[in-house]
Amino acid sequence: MKIAMICTEKLPVPPIAGGAVQLYIEGIVPYLAQHHDITVFCIEHPRLMSEEIIGKVRYIRLPSPTKTSYIANIKEKLDSSFDLVYVFNRPLWVLSLAKSLPSTRFGLSLHNEMFHMEKIDDKKGLECIKRVEFINTVSQFIADGVTDRFPDAQPKLNVIYSGADTSKYFPRWSLEGMDNNKKLKAKYGISNHRIVLYVGRLSNKKGVDILLKAMSKVMDTCPDVALVIIGSKWYGKNETDEYTASLQSLAGNLKGPVVFTGFLPPSKIPAHYNMGDIFVCPSQWQEPLARVLYEAMAAGLPIITTNRGGNAEVIAKGKNGLLLDDHDGYKNCSSPDVLAEYIGYLLDNPRLASDMGQEGRKLAEKKYNWERVAKDVLDVLAKVPAKASVRTTPKVETPPESIIKSTEQGISIINDFFDFNI
Repeated sequence: MKIAMICTEKLPVPPIAGGAVQLYIEGIVPYLAQHHDITVFCIEHPRLMSEEIIGKVRYIRLPSPTKTSYIANIKEKLDSSFDLVYVFNRPLWVLSLAKSLPSTRFGLSLHNEMFHMEKIDDKKGLECIKRVEFINTVSQFIADGVTDRFPDAQPKLNVIYSGADTSKYFPRWSLEGMDNNKKLKAKYGISNHRIVLYVGRLSNKKGVDILLKAMSKVMDTCPDVALVIIGSKWYGKNETDEYTASLQSLAGNLKGPVVFTGFLPPSKIPAHYNMGDIFVCPSQWQEPLARVLYEAMAAGLPIITTNRGGNAEVIAKGKNGLLLDDHDGYKNCSSPDVLAEYIGYLLDNPRLASDMGQEGRKLAEKKYNWERVAKDVLDVLAKVPAKASVRTTPKVETPPESIIKSTEQGISIINDFFDFNI
């Protein structure tokens, strides 16, 4: 099939400025392009060409001063030659783009709660579900959110868990991992410390402040522990707001070192995971399923995260990580004291932490990698029917004579679907 993949208006592909959707697209397109003609539409970026071909994938990058103008620019480039338009995380765009492409199939990939009532009304939600051939979601949590509101969507839903590139993320016990660990800890002046690692945006819904408060208690009993925080307020930038300033203030009161790296380009992220002894993802919102969990597993790190949204779906308690769970009236997910206990437990039990990290690496190699993600997407694409033919009803004109004008356009699309063995 000839497929157009429509990225969001936030960040470009390849993900030089980061972004979960952008990393997802970059991860799967090399595999999809072995079987289909792929064109990725995304926003322009000063460091990227407006059009180029990377491998077998064509990229078209368009101006996006506003969301509306970006969609308009996509419409100008899209035409009926595409068999499928695969929209990422923007169900409303399906309806907008489909108006001029009545015979083209549409698909949708959901990475957030985009069918929430605050995002789309009942009428448009049902129209979108009816128009698409499939809806792929990054977690069961997201899928359940769709079917709870729109039960008719259930047959079209496919839960496809994301992954990480296990060829770029070295386990911490590998020669490459140990070398990265030594060099980066020396760079940041924390060579003699055990490292608690956080990777992600600096946002209150990510719970970075709770982690810092927990570390106050951890550092009281573990003077050889440092906290490394990788990320910024927004992708590709190092801006300061009231929240990020408050994090710096909290860090200044801790007994041990706290390193804020600021934004790091995706190319530098894998090596930085090797600094960690423990990875913490203290999500405070209903996280769809944090991408960083896959990266931490690929790097062989034991994980501590909260049972919020879809995070728990990839954590086997006590095997590849620990879960903070709200229960019996106790809000453990938002408790710095409980988080401190979990961190302290893994610090006090290094063999258990190591076993968890090794289990996570095995899961990444076997299940949570881009090869498997792409295979699941290809399985869904194989079920998409050929593009429908467009027929126009003959128009009869009278008088003085009946002149019948009819046009009929027949489109025969032959899709070759090959076995995809990984």
